Amino acid sequence: MDWQLVILMLIGFVAGFINTFAGGGSLISLPFMMFLGLPANVANGTQRIAIFFQNIVGTASFKQQKVFNFKEGIWYSIPTIFGAIIGASIAVEINEEIMKNIIGALLIFMFFFVILKPDLWLKSKSEFIKTKPTFIQVITLFFVGLYGGFIQAGVGFFLIAALVLGVGFDLVKANAIKLFIVLLYTLFALSIFIFEGLVNYKFGVILAIGNMTGTFIASRYAVNWGPKFVRYILIIVLLGVSLQIFGIFEYLYHLI
Repeated sequence: MDWQLVILMLIGFVAGFINTFAGGGSLISLPFMMFLGLPANVANGTQRIAIFFQNIVGTASFKQQKVFNFKEGIWYSIPTIFGAIIGASIAVEINEEIMKNIIGALLIFMFFFVILKPDLWLKSKSEFIKTKPTFIQVITLFFVGLYGGFIQAGVGFFLIAALVLGVGFDLVKANAIKLFIVLLYTLFALSIFIFEGLVNYKFGVILAIGNMTGTFIASRYAVNWGPKFVRYILIIVLLGVSLQIFGIFEYLYHLI
């Protein structure tokens, strides 16, 4: 195994750890695979292998710790799956730079919202949560799935927001259900990328090994340390990913 694959595995570990606590890990692994020479669409498809196996590990770990049950997870997964199938199937011409700026702006907004409204993220509203999602929740999850099926990177943030602010789960439970939802819709999205021949299996397996390891460790810490700790991780990752999207790190690097 050459040094590039070793680094890819390490990046997979970091991405899996970040994805479990918050989201945005794919914003690290996706550009690195492109750096290694994969076309953007192949890198986008290849990372779905790692995402799929990462979420098997994370979901199993959270389920073992009795953080959530499959019944509630299934109902909130259904609209996301339909969105993801469409997102992975359609070819849409978009301005990548505009899309990056919109995502970055949304993440910055969420960063300040997590800081200024901590109670909304820390306190579960379980007494008001219904087994089945409402119409508004279905629409929201459908569009999150549409985005996730299309590009995946950063979808964890939007799923967490939908499950915490829109449904009422606390951050730990939202993270667990997020992994379960992504696991299910990734199965469909990955199948489409495989059918189109847009998957590099070697890179996908190496990345998956790292992702699974990072996810397993993160899922244990998430439950033991609780929603408050997950909120701190979310704040740090939101800020870091937002700055990366807007090119702040690259700008500072050139200044130095």
